[in-house]
Amino acid sequence: MKIIIVGDGKVGFALAEHLSQEEHDVTVIDTNDDALRRASEALDVLCVKGNGASLSALREAEAGSADVVIAATSMDEINMVCCLAAKRLGARYTIARVRNVEYAQELALLKDSLGIDMVINPENTAAVEISRLLRFPAAANLETFCRGRVELISFRVREGDFMAGHPLSAQSHKLQALPMLFCAAEREGGDVVIPDGSFVPQPGDRLYVIGQPSGLTAFFRLLGRHTPQCRDVFLVGGGRIAYYLSAILERQGMKVKIVERDEARCRLLSELLPHATVLCGDGTDQSLLEEENVAASDAFVALTDRDEDNLIISLFAMQQGISKVVSKSNRQNYAGIAHAAGLDSVISPKILTAAQILQVVRGMQNSKGSVMNALYKIADGHAEAMEFVANDTTRHQGVPLKDLALKKGILIAVLVHQGRIIIPDGSAVISAGDTVIIVSSSHGILDINDIYDESHMDLGGVQ
Repeated sequence: MKIIIVGDGKVGFALAEHLSQEEHDVTVIDTNDDALRRASEALDVLCVKGNGASLSALREAEAGSADVVIAATSMDEINMVCCLAAKRLGARYTIARVRNVEYAQELALLKDSLGIDMVINPENTAAVEISRLLRFPAAANLETFCRGRVELISFRVREGDFMAGHPLSAQSHKLQALPMLFCAAEREGGDVVIPDGSFVPQPGDRLYVIGQPSGLTAFFRLLGRHTPQCRDVFLVGGGRIAYYLSAILERQGMKVKIVERDEARCRLLSELLPHATVLCGDGTDQSLLEEENVAASDAFVALTDRDEDNLIISLFAMQQGISKVVSKSNRQNYAGIAHAAGLDSVISPKILTAAQILQVVRGMQNSKGSVMNALYKIADGHAEAMEFVANDTTRHQGVPLKDLALKKGILIAVLVHQGRIIIPDGSAVISAGDTVIIVSSSHGILDINDIYDESHMDLGGVQ
């Protein structure tokens, strides 16, 4: 597909990287020579220097024949004008990054009048993701499928866990009877595997489990790690993520304390969030955190503009004994450092946004196949979890899963048949209308049919 990305900042570069890896024809527009040079040298993309809101730059990038135009500059107004201009030139689908709180409240009108097909807000997406983690503190990451009826969470195996050192097939009957499934594992060093019954969890492994929320809650109780929802949350950094997150947490009945160094921003947050406690100060100053009794909080979230500061103060919060610590980091290598230090909940707005857009792009590529309802990058982007709806184009319907030859690194994790959630065994089958949740350690799955290894399939003529 021909895709144009306007703006080569953190989000724009991440999108260009992911989309070029999936062999799309990607063109990047930006006014910054250094940003364009970096993209040209590191990625297989075309670069155009210019203002993405100008017709001349869009024409040079051939926006009129583009399948998707993504406007991801740092200015909402330029993004919206860019989408309007691209649509008038003939672009098939437009996506705008809109971050301003006031604009966010008027999105429906803006989309219709400006020809924007999709609006992305990385900060709001990150806030929603963090709020899920604070609702289920035992999880390092939490993704939802089927409108919340199925959840995927990750956790770190510890010394002394009953499952450590024993194959999954030998786990207790009580564990095996829960409506959940171990669907991926990330070993120390970054290797990602789709586990089978012979897989032996080891301390330090990051395991991903998927299933019904009740099953996951019961599992963490068995593991001895179930903790109630957080009630008091301490935020460092008062940017857009902090605003969106605080608004969500207040609706859920949580108490929020925000530390922000900019005095004008503190005044604004106090007006927008009358129920939150807003303090003006340096949240990276450990003495200030101790004075504010940070250790008494149920959760700590680091949301400053500097990934390095977020990592350091998050490690300090862990030393204070806070049970749930979340850090924002857009740098992939910092996430690895954080995990090595024991900080598992690291949120990257740019990766969340890239996954949102990849879902749309893959759906457009596969307009006649099964419908993709969700796509999540897991295991630091080394694996994917996807939700599809099977239809008449889906092959091998009615064939037991044990008779299907799947490509390496593919797992059919959950089926939802006629409203019933099924953790499938070998006798389960896929039928038209079923929701199918797939976990893959490879990339580029567009359709349910992409999971089959047809060269090893012998179904006696059954389709």
